[in-house]
Amino acid sequence: MHLSKAIVAALFFVVLLGGTLAYAQLTPTFYDQTCPNVSTIIRNVITETLASDTRIGASLIRLHFHDCFVNGCDGSLLLDDSDTIVSEKEAGGNNNSARGFEVVDRMKALLESACPATVSCADILAIAAEESVVLAGGPNWTVPLGRRDSTTASQDAADAFLPPPFFTLDQLRESFTNVSLNNNSDLVALSGAHTFGRAQCFTFDFRLYNFSGTGAPDPSLDPTLLAALQELCPEGGNRSVITDLDLTTPDAFDNNYYSNLQRNQGLLQTDQVLFSTPGADDVIALVNAFSANQTAFFESFVESMIRMGNLSPLTGTEGEIRLNCSVVNANLAGPDSMLVSSI
Repeated sequence: MHLSKAIVAALFFVVLLGGTLAYAQLTPTFYDQTCPNVSTIIRNVITETLASDTRIGASLIRLHFHDCFVNGCDGSLLLDDSDTIVSEKEAGGNNNSARGFEVVDRMKALLESACPATVSCADILAIAAEESVVLAGGPNWTVPLGRRDSTTASQDAADAFLPPPFFTLDQLRESFTNVSLNNNSDLVALSGAHTFGRAQCFTFDFRLYNFSGTGAPDPSLDPTLLAALQELCPEGGNRSVITDLDLTTPDAFDNNYYSNLQRNQGLLQTDQVLFSTPGADDVIALVNAFSANQTAFFESFVESMIRMGNLSPLTGTEGEIRLNCSVVNANLAGPDSMLVSSI
């Protein structure tokens, strides 16, 4: 049995034995009859976008993370402000940072053309995350599907549950525990998604000049990298300038992220604390293991992605299948509104 399929089967078995995570109603075959080309359509949009936006894969997987961490994987992150919605897009962890929404909209439009009122926005994010990893050279897995979309969003919950880049290891552990993820294996494996993508100066410049009020840089930051980052992000400069999260292989999904941590070259504080926190033997051991063995990282990453992707999904008759990912169906106007009664 293929590794990723074996992991899915094992996780389903946990549910049958009375596990607490809610994946029992999700299945990789959910769209086999109703929208068999769903993954191909999503993959093609990502491939086309990568030609002009090399970081879109990392941006899409981040959307899935930020969706699942806030009241479960329900597509709530995608909703715009309205009379009844206070958008999560404006939360501290997303504002002027989360991106790729227009790419999700293109996916949704194509899917509505091919399979009207069938594929949820929450499932689009889950599939796009997997396809993005594969297209960057990472592992593939069989994505459990069947999520439905929320009719609400919570900016307050997004502010409460999305871990900011200045968190300590203890705070990161608490963040993962709060959403029912493991505060060691899931934390270290899912952090490995920072093996590709970019970050803006404002997410790490506090490490460069006055770390924790010391008046000095973060001592866990490699001096050569520090000098390069100070040149890129000078005090009082443009804090929206971007740089690679993984300075070794910035667009490839591999295990170099963990080797960077061993060299004190993690860009974000929330990256480097996985290796540089005194006494954190459990997470340091995982960083060392993943740095030494890419297969071990890939296997753990797949398992953790499946676990995260199945946090509190809406299934059955819960929620809805949004026809437009940024608007709840009740607020639709025009031709699409005529389809609402059927979903």
